[in-house]
Amino acid sequence: MSQVDVEMPPPVSVREARLAATRYRGKADGVFSRCFVCGRARDDAFGVFAGEVDGREVVASPWTPPTWTANADGLVRPEFIWAVLDCPTYFASYGGQADLKPSVLAQLTAGIEGPVRAGEEQVVIAWPIGIDGRKRHAGSALLAPDGEPLAVARALLIEPREN
Repeated sequence: MSQVDVEMPPPVSVREARLAATRYRGKADGVFSRCFVCGRARDDAFGVFAGEVDGREVVASPWTPPTWTANADGLVRPEFIWAVLDCPTYFASYGGQADLKPSVLAQLTAGIEGPVRAGEEQVVIAWPIGIDGRKRHAGSALLAPDGEPLAVARALLIEPREN
């Protein structure tokens, strides 16, 4: 049972996540280009390029945490896990829409379910939960290669008012 109140979709395999990452919609010169997690214009970005999974309302990306993200025991520090749970929720919230609208993260509730080891490939997934006016709700998870949830989150994103 997850610490976060969110219904997870079936897991995404590492192979599916690698293929989905080729469909990432962030541009090298776009609004997210300098993002620490998903920025294409940064050499030190985490490389979480969450793209659509074929035939599902889910985005996914592989992620291998760098060794510098770990504590002395080799476990990835929580702030980095939370970071990779954030970015994919934006792309999940807008699905296949042609235009990605600006949104800001208003709330992220996350729970770390199991140990995340640096240097080991994981899968990051995110999925839409619902839309209420300018509010968009999405879930995300960090999965072990066998599909076991290592961390789960629920995000609230808000579109700024148009003038």
